[in-house]
Amino acid sequence: MKKWLNLLKTSDLFAQISDDELLVMLECIRPEIEQYSKNSFIALAGEPFRGIGIVLSGTVTVAKEDLSGNRSILSLLGPGEMFGEMAAFSGKKVWPATVVAQTDTTVFFLAPEKIVGNCARQCASHRHLILNMLKIISNKALILNKKLEYLSIKSVREKIGTFLLEQYAQTGQSTFMLPMNRNEMADFLNITRPSLSREMSRLRDEGIIDFHRSSIQLKDIEALRNMLGSE
Repeated sequence: MKKWLNLLKTSDLFAQISDDELLVMLECIRPEIEQYSKNSFIALAGEPFRGIGIVLSGTVTVAKEDLSGNRSILSLLGPGEMFGEMAAFSGKKVWPATVVAQTDTTVFFLAPEKIVGNCARQCASHRHLILNMLKIISNKALILNKKLEYLSIKSVREKIGTFLLEQYAQTGQSTFMLPMNRNEMADFLNITRPSLSREMSRLRDEGIIDFHRSSIQLKDIEALRNMLGSE
């Protein structure tokens, strides 16, 4: 586990836990580490839940399909990021969404009972682990609430504008790389790929943005902000 120690320390689950404490804890909770090849399934919605996952290397997509087979991307996760935390203590014991390896990926799995169960070694930091888990779930609930607001946006243009401004806020740069390809972005925004391409081209023609492949430049950020809610 020493190989992954620095990466695990970036995870919110192990925040404010020292190296020595974390090594002792990992010996106690004994997580499983699995490797997956590109495009392979890490978890399938409806299958038995195996534990909270933390991406150690690579990138994964968390997606859900409706009854008609339409896929919506819920999140794109990289090293240090977590999935499955909302299902861990639900009692349903099944994956609520499908997780796919976008690249060759290594994942750390931790059974929920290892977090809330009695610690065999009486680790001093185990209580901190539980508090971190509660904080993660609370923050996730707030994010999901914001996601509902985001999905309620009706206009394709406003969806794209909101998404681009969020990327701008996260990166702090007016030129950035999109974290997903166009098909994934369309799924994430719950719009069709042709609608996405058409509106992106209109925004470029209007001088608001420019793009080349996955690179986006926001040329008129104020115009992008002003168009939100204008339709």
